[in-house]
Amino acid sequence: MTQDVFSTDEMRYEALAQEALRGVVKAALKRAAEPDGLPGAHHFYITFRVGAPGVSIPPDLSGKYPDEMTIVLQHRFWDLAPGETFFSVTLEFGGQPKKLSIPYAAIARFYDPSVQFLLQFEAPEGEESAAESAFPAPAIATGEEDDEAAPKVVSLDKFRKK
Repeated sequence: MTQDVFSTDEMRYEALAQEALRGVVKAALKRAAEPDGLPGAHHFYITFRVGAPGVSIPPDLSGKYPDEMTIVLQHRFWDLAPGETFFSVTLEFGGQPKKLSIPYAAIARFYDPSVQFLLQFEAPEGEESAAESAFPAPAIATGEEDDEAAPKVVSLDKFRKK
């Protein structure tokens, strides 16, 4: 039996898949930005890499959260503006409104606990640090399980041919 030899992935399917999954985040934020806001019990936990290119947050927040920061979009957020490559939002920290601008490429995790939906992302090529390399490949969980336990994360790695 001969062993299959795979050529170099010049299509960069991994990067294409990451970009498609980031499109899900963008679409969810666009829906949340509509006049009716978030539907039902939906709300988002968005974790992003603070030092990623294009991230713009107040210096006091970047000093407090130098690596990663998680924001929650649920009841109290304003001026949510999802663009093509980044989104901006105003949140309250210590009673003070602060505007954040976050490129979709800086997002490490997107989680909607109301339906146990989770997306995890790798850092774009050239941006990954040693700490970030511990994150698994992009994963999706849809929370169809009966219990309210942690979301079931399915790694795409097990579907890849090696």
